[in-house]
Amino acid sequence: MRVLLLVLYAGFDLLVTAAPVAAIPVVPNFQQGVLSSTTRTKTKVTEIINSYEYRTGYEYTVTGTNIAPVGGAIAPASLTSTTNTLNGVSSRWTGLDPASKPVWNVIKQSKAFQFSETLQGPGLTTHTIINRDTDVESLTETTSTFSQ
Repeated sequence: MRVLLLVLYAGFDLLVTAAPVAAIPVVPNFQQGVLSSTTRTKTKVTEIINSYEYRTGYEYTVTGTNIAPVGGAIAPASLTSTTNTLNGVSSRWTGLDPASKPVWNVIKQSKAFQFSETLQGPGLTTHTIINRDTDVESLTETTSTFSQ
């Protein structure tokens, strides 16, 4: 195929002709090959875990033998309020007042007796801090084989 191009320039007539253009296919000149790839990833994760355990009520326990409360009361008569602030978190609770606990006496003075008294009020009982570092490393190897 021939292309005829006519151009007028400043009063002159020009005649230009062009030769046909053809594409040449590109053919790979290899027979086979191997492509290898390695990817290594390292990650470090640091965790700080704070665990707070609170007792939300109170517990008053008396055990024994050959004992009795004076006046018949077996529990503290009045309550007290307590406030606590830990790491910016404030708590307030009401528990038994240890100053108002009952008085206990031995019933028969000449006999053996046993007595145990425990008062556990509300509040923070345990604070556990766990610092944990975890190192994670992964390795991915890829191999591709190709041929023509």
